[in-house]
Amino acid sequence: MAKDSEKKIDDSVTVGIPIAVKKPSGDKEFSLDKKCPFKKVVVHPLVLLSVVDHYNRATKNQKVKRVVGVLLGSQGPNKTLDIANSFAVPFDEDDKQIWFLDVDYLETMFHMFYKVAAKEKIVGWYHTGPKLAKNDIAINELLMKFTPNPVLIIIQATPTEMGLPTEAYYQCHENHCDGSLPSKTFEHLASEIGAEEAEEVGVEHLLRDIKDQTAGTLTQRLNHQLAGLAGLEKFLVEITKYLENVHDGKLPKNDQINYMIQEALNLLPNVHNPEFVESQNVSSNDQYMCVYMGSLIRTVIALHNLIDNKISLQKAEKDIMAVPEPEKKEIAKPAVDVKTEAKK
Repeated sequence: MAKDSEKKIDDSVTVGIPIAVKKPSGDKEFSLDKKCPFKKVVVHPLVLLSVVDHYNRATKNQKVKRVVGVLLGSQGPNKTLDIANSFAVPFDEDDKQIWFLDVDYLETMFHMFYKVAAKEKIVGWYHTGPKLAKNDIAINELLMKFTPNPVLIIIQATPTEMGLPTEAYYQCHENHCDGSLPSKTFEHLASEIGAEEAEEVGVEHLLRDIKDQTAGTLTQRLNHQLAGLAGLEKFLVEITKYLENVHDGKLPKNDQINYMIQEALNLLPNVHNPEFVESQNVSSNDQYMCVYMGSLIRTVIALHNLIDNKISLQKAEKDIMAVPEPEKKEIAKPAVDVKTEAKK
């Protein structure tokens, strides 16, 4: 939500406001001209593996900040963009807005991929970030020669935070109410990781050596909940920073973002409502009852095993006591030493 207006580009430009070094003042209002035909982007695991391999190969011999490649896929139902494949493209840039992208190599590689899978078209491009850069607008316009609505996906090859390693964007125009010319900016797209059944089997095979086999289902559930809470905390911090920047006049007011924040806050329950307190207590008591019953069952089973063990020991002692004395000695007679017999 607030991420759309707070995501920084090289510490001088902000997504959700005009792409320029000078930021607009807080009293200027603007609206976004959204023409993206996609509502959601689905990234396949093969793309993630290819990007990580590309990044590792490029950074092994060269000192590069990020790598760039092209995304291949097709449009699915419900305005979903399905990204199933990708390939790397030679790319270089410096700090003075000078960059190079090998278009001839791009066209050659795309024709080769087209012969193998004709359904996969160029749908966008990727880079490894870790954030948006000033040259992204120019690179995105270059990709418009191959597709009318290219999608940019920032893939974290070395993620440092919990959550999805992908962030999807699309280019749109920003119309200002003060009569100034529209500016170009990036807007967020919802993204997720998805795979077909064959891909899931391959991913599970690759992760077999990485996955902790000792971790049970309860541990995995707790880890997933912790990851979700950490992501929620991150978003709340970003929303707080955005609202503080709007209040201080560092960012312009965006009614759409404010409506989304208000809609999210309206979903929160009223903790002072007696009905909510009662239902929460009932739910907590039910959960505690399950935990209590589980503890009782474990205790009863442990006592049952202890009693069975004592009964078996007593039975063994009675059997030993019932054996006659000569047989006891015969039973207790030590075994003949093999070395002694050999000497004889």
